[in-house]
Amino acid sequence: MSPFATGTSRLLVLLGGLSSACVAPEPAAPRVPTFRVDPSWPRIPNNWQFGQVASVSVDASDHVWVLQRPGTLGPDEKVRAAPPLLEFDAAGTFVQAWGGPGPDYQWPASEHGVHVDAKGFVWIGGNGDTDHQILKFTRAGRFVMQIGRAGQSRGNADTANLNQPADAFVHPPTNELFVADGYGNRRVIVFDADTGAYKRMWGAFGNMPTDAAPNPADPDAGEQGASQFVQPVHATRVSRDGLVYVSDRGGKRVQVFRLDGSYVAQTFIGRECVAPACGNGTTAASTAFSSDSAQQFLYVGNRSQAKVMVFNRATLALLTAFGEAGSAPGQFGTLHHMAADSKGDLYVTEVTPLKPENRRIQKFILTTGAR
Repeated sequence: MSPFATGTSRLLVLLGGLSSACVAPEPAAPRVPTFRVDPSWPRIPNNWQFGQVASVSVDASDHVWVLQRPGTLGPDEKVRAAPPLLEFDAAGTFVQAWGGPGPDYQWPASEHGVHVDAKGFVWIGGNGDTDHQILKFTRAGRFVMQIGRAGQSRGNADTANLNQPADAFVHPPTNELFVADGYGNRRVIVFDADTGAYKRMWGAFGNMPTDAAPNPADPDAGEQGASQFVQPVHATRVSRDGLVYVSDRGGKRVQVFRLDGSYVAQTFIGRECVAPACGNGTTAASTAFSSDSAQQFLYVGNRSQAKVMVFNRATLALLTAFGEAGSAPGQFGTLHHMAADSKGDLYVTEVTPLKPENRRIQKFILTTGAR
């Protein structure tokens, strides 16, 4: 081999090494989240007894707000009833409790949803027959505002009242309150979070919600499902990138919208689940997001199939799931609402009637995955 050929070979090797060193490596695929249950969380004070635990929200300090139903306790348990709303820190230490009827507002007959917004205000709604209102308080329990009046709903066209609102979420960039309204209506309705002024509303696929019965639920509604939400519309969450995720529990699906209500996509949740062999036959009870900045993962609480499902949020592809029916730590009775904290840990509530061991909130600690 000539000296020129040898030098050329060495130059090509050098240039090849330099070229590969300058190419950015492919980003590692995000690790799918996994969890382990913390059976000691929380520490409930005063020998208090929880009723059905309806909802949970995590505030900006990673304090966990638990909404439960004292009215579901038996006569022999009521003497130990905890207040409706309790605040715990991330370690499970009790901070404060409050809630119940007051002279200036109409407390819901059946507590259902709690949300603590980025400003620290606490929003509470209910699913009792006449719960046509949603309430706003300070974190200390001082009443701020009520939207709607008990027993006054005139249906899905009514912009002044709600009808058994299941859940609410304030989107900080627009300061708008998104309400899953819910058990009596079948819509998402949006209000200004400061004034309570009505902004807009929509139903499934962005259609205008109606009082007429929706198309049949699965499997008879066809490939796309019902053209209206199938009650109850059970939860709503808004991602950092401005997408609204609606848990259409009766329709066994999560639908995704832009902030203006225009439809984006949907994914079915346990569509094969049929009552009575599969609980009450409803599945998509709630959603939460992973704690990484991009919120890469979507968590969906599957009520009748007793598990939390983990999706790729961008593609809505199912990645994994955990949980099973039961009363042991890590198992679920009637799974209801859930929320995630800034560390990625997940909190899940249960509303199982007649089973005190499943009237609880469980904490699941993130062991692998996006933070």
